[in-house]
Amino acid sequence: MIFVLAPPDGRDWVVLTSLPLPVEAANAWATTPGSGAVVSFLGVVREHSDGRRGVRGLTYEAYEEQATLRLAEIADELRRRWPDVERVALLHRVGDLALSEPSVIVVVSAPHRAKEAVPIWKREHWDDGSEWAEHASPVRPVRHSTKAG
Repeated sequence: MIFVLAPPDGRDWVVLTSLPLPVEAANAWATTPGSGAVVSFLGVVREHSDGRRGVRGLTYEAYEEQATLRLAEIADELRRRWPDVERVALLHRVGDLALSEPSVIVVVSAPHRAKEAVPIWKREHWDDGSEWAEHASPVRPVRHSTKAG
């Protein structure tokens, strides 16, 4: 029997699990008709750590009650800072993971996102016609960072 994580009915999906992470399902769940931006982060097991090569896998363990509470606090803080956020998925895997397996998924959707420097326009289509969007953002120059990269 194969078990699969199912998304919740609410706006936050916070899970600590030993099951394989549902990457596609998390992205699909966060993508709503009202979302204009969906941002995903996928953490995977890599073959090196702290300058050491040859990592063959990882084992994650967690104090489930506290880890889940902290993940929920992260979602709450994200919503406090950015109240327009639609959905938040924070899923972390525990147990034995092989190279390239997903260990953490973070997916956030919001109704709008700012554009910086690319002159791209959009045409909106409705049931009874279409029109170029009137509320275009001006093209701004790319901000140069003063931090050393």
